[in-house]
This record gives sequence, C-alpha cells and structure tokens, in this order.
Amino acid sequence: MAPAGDNVVVSSMKLERMFSMKGGKGEASYANNSQAQARHARSMLHLLKETLDGVQVNPPEVPFAIADLGCSSGSNTIYIVEVIIKHIRERYEASGYKPPEFSAFFSDLPSNDFNTLFQLIPPLASYGGCMEKCLAANGHRSYFAAGVPGSFYRRLFPARSIDVFYSAFSLHWLSQVPESVSEKRSGAYNKGKVFIHGADEGTTAAYKKQFQADLAEFLRSRSHEMKMGGSMFLVCLGRTSVDPTDQGGAGLLFGTHFQDAWDDLVREGLITREKRDDFNIPIYAPSLQDFKEVVESNGSFAVNKLEVFKGGSPLVVSQPDDAAEVGRALANSCRSVSGVLVDAHIGEWLSEELFSRVESRAASHAEELLEQLQFFHIVASLSLAFR
Repeated sequence: MAPAGDNVVVSSMKLERMFSMKGGKGEASYANNSQAQARHARSMLHLLKETLDGVQVNPPEVPFAIADLGCSSGSNTIYIVEVIIKHIRERYEASGYKPPEFSAFFSDLPSNDFNTLFQLIPPLASYGGCMEKCLAANGHRSYFAAGVPGSFYRRLFPARSIDVFYSAFSLHWLSQVPESVSEKRSGAYNKGKVFIHGADEGTTAAYKKQFQADLAEFLRSRSHEMKMGGSMFLVCLGRTSVDPTDQGGAGLLFGTHFQDAWDDLVREGLITREKRDDFNIPIYAPSLQDFKEVVESNGSFAVNKLEVFKGGSPLVVSQPDDAAEVGRALANSCRSVSGVLVDAHIGEWLSEELFSRVESRAASHAEELLEQLQFFHIVASLSLAFR
C-alpha cells in the first residue's frame, strides 16, 4: 500500500486552480511530449492562413494583437505566433504599408508552467525602438510578449483589443467534471470508469451539456474582446461518430489501457473502487454538430469554415517496431496531459504505479495502437457576425 501521505485528496479544489499540462522539461512533460500536436498544427497551417487572410488590416499606427488561448508550456505556441506574425506582416507589405508593432499574449490557467514557456521565448531585439529592424533580426522575436493567466471560459482581455485569437488542442478540456457524474445517486454517475468512452447515455449527456455550456461562455467572452474585423482560429479534439459514447481517439487514449491500469490498482488493493470512481477525465470530444449548435445559438460569430480534420496519431516514435518505445510513448502522452490530475487524486507514488501499468499494457498492444489510434479535430474559423 502507498504511504498515507501520498494519497492526496483534492476534491474540494477547483480544477481551474490546479490543472495544467505537466510542466518542466522531464521525460513526461508536455514540452517533451507535444511533437504530435506540433505535427497536427503544421498540417493545418493552410487553414490558419486562410483565416488570417480574412483579418482586417488596420493602419500601421495601431498595434496588432494576437492571443493564444491554452498556450501550455512547450514551443508549439511560439512557433504558431511567429507564423501568424509573418503572414500578417506579409499582408501589410503586399498592401504597401509599413508593418505595425505586434503584441502576443500567451494565456493559460494560473497553474500552467509559464516559467518554462518564458525560458523558450526568444529575447526581444532592441534597435532604438525601431521594430522594423527588429523584424529581420535572426534569433530574436519581433513582438512584445506577455502571459495572461486565467480560464478562457471567462473574460481575459479588454473589449475590442485582440485582432487574432488562436486556440488549439484545448477546448475539449471542460471547465469541470459535471457534478452529476460524481454523484452516486445520479443517473449520470460514471461508476467503474474514469472516462466517458463506452459510458452510459446519462453520463455522456452530462458531459455534452457541460461542453456546450463551456463553449458558449468561451464565445461570449471572445465576442467582447475581438476587434471589429478580427478572426478566430479554433482547433479541438473531435469525433466522427454521432454517438457520444464513442470518443474516437480520445477514447482509445483514456478509455482502454489507461482505464485498465486504474482497474489494475483496484484489483491489487492499491486503491479502492470508490477512489477510482471518483476520478474522471474532464474531456469531451464533440461532433461537428455539437460544436455547430453552440456557434449558431450564440449568434455573435459568422462561420468561415467548420470541418472535421484528420490529425493523425498522437504517438511519435522513432522505432515503430519497438513495442517498448510505443508503450512508453503512450504512457508519456497520457501523463503529459493528465498527470497533474492523477498526482492530485492518488499521489505521486501511486501515479508512478498507474502509468507504469499503462506503459506495459500499451507495449503489449503496440501494433494495434499504431494502426488504430488516430485523432480527428474540429477546426473552426470564425469572425464577428457584426462589423
């Protein structure tokens, strides 16, 4: 059994105050396990640039503001910000204008590892206040940078202050696990499971309701903060099935070997059934219709593009024939995004035990995982419906 001090109970803590991707630069950190997200983001650059082409170009005296919502702590967010700035700068130059000054806001929950992120951001080149020269400085950034801690399900910025909002691989994270899912007397109680893949209809209905309420709040906030003529590019984990109990790639990631590892801990007497049942991954992979319903109901945004995009596998391995590497990749992928929640629920010692079981189980199904584990994303390009 784990020492009592390792079994940390945080049920009274709000998810917003303690949740983040796994920080630092260790083997299971998000910074070292977000290569798949980088690949998927790069495969969508043509869609991002289409969105940027629709952004209104204002006089260069007005600074151009970009916000990445759910930036996390790796280098992906820095790359995307630089892509956006380069494309907008080229649009200004093509129009015969001098490029404006750029501001980039990196936003995530307060518990995000901003320190690791800020260490990755290149230094700001200084040329006597001339940003035009700064734009051409190799190894230096051409924008002012700031971190903005807070939930994107609420207001984060002053009214009409942001030209481009970008958010990728974040909106499938709910603001909270629906309360009814953890109530034993509720019809939505997720007994025996730690995720909604394959769960009862009542459980998935509660998750869908929470997702749509969260997305509605997200859109409401951005409708106040976006400048007239601005645009928003959103990417979140999605599914192709109309059945919400089939969570697609997310289901394979959290509803199979991850679930089995929790069951292992119960069978081995390391945790109780109740302890397992009290844990739920706050993720909902929506269908295109789930997403579309909220956008249309909100009414503040015009849909420039809304589609399902095949992102590919979340596993990045150098030796696909090495089952041990595949198992380690899956365990690290799970841990980089859910490890903070697991640590808080059962403590670090038992968390180690859990993810070692995820790794061994995944290794024994390596070939199957490489063939079947695929992520689909909802991609949305939105602009204000009123200009």
